[in-house]
Amino acid sequence: MDAIRTARARARAELIREIKESARGQLAVHGATGLSLRAVARELGMASSAVYRYFPSRDDLLTALLVDGFDALGGCAERAAAGAPGGAPADRWVAVWTAVRGWAVEHPQEYALLYGSPVPDYAAPPDTVAPAARVGLVLTELVREAELRGTLRPVERSGGTAGGVAGGSARGGVTETAAAGLPGWAAARLVECWAQLFGLISFELFGHFNQVVEDPAAFFAQTVRETGTWLSEAGSARR
Repeated sequence: MDAIRTARARARAELIREIKESARGQLAVHGATGLSLRAVARELGMASSAVYRYFPSRDDLLTALLVDGFDALGGCAERAAAGAPGGAPADRWVAVWTAVRGWAVEHPQEYALLYGSPVPDYAAPPDTVAPAARVGLVLTELVREAELRGTLRPVERSGGTAGGVAGGSARGGVTETAAAGLPGWAAARLVECWAQLFGLISFELFGHFNQVVEDPAAFFAQTVRETGTWLSEAGSARR
């Protein structure tokens, strides 16, 4: 019986993987708004009812794709941060930003699902919150580490220290809980950097840099070095 259950579990996992792969192909052609369970079933040669047993609705499939995408991106950021153990926070900050952009460039359609226009009539459920926060948590830990090392450089702010961040939250990034223990100015700066990271990537991938930035990769590299300076006592990340 155990062998039968194992075989069934493997078959189920493989079919779910195939459904997701088909759905990702649809994203590349039609975007998230054009995702259709019936179209997935046709491509896989299945009855629609069979697909609905695994994903009862389009929204369920979208949620699964979102969780997979956020987990893949978050894992990429975590590996980049861990890739240089003992390295200065500013240097690992640069590595994380570079890795996040690299993943987005390699997976533009999945990135568009995560950070593109909201899908009409779809509301992301709580299941997506923890995966969406992974990149923000990596950046938060680097700031905390810099503070513990005594290399975090204060950023002067006008109109208050927290910039309206300490009591609020940012979905998929720096939440009030994640930033707990950081000075208000540091939490605000962290959210600014988080928004800048994904803003730069989105502008590049969605064509907003056309006729403005000739070399988006070089522009990104320069910007990430500049943003990393506040984690470095010397005032500059390693070049």
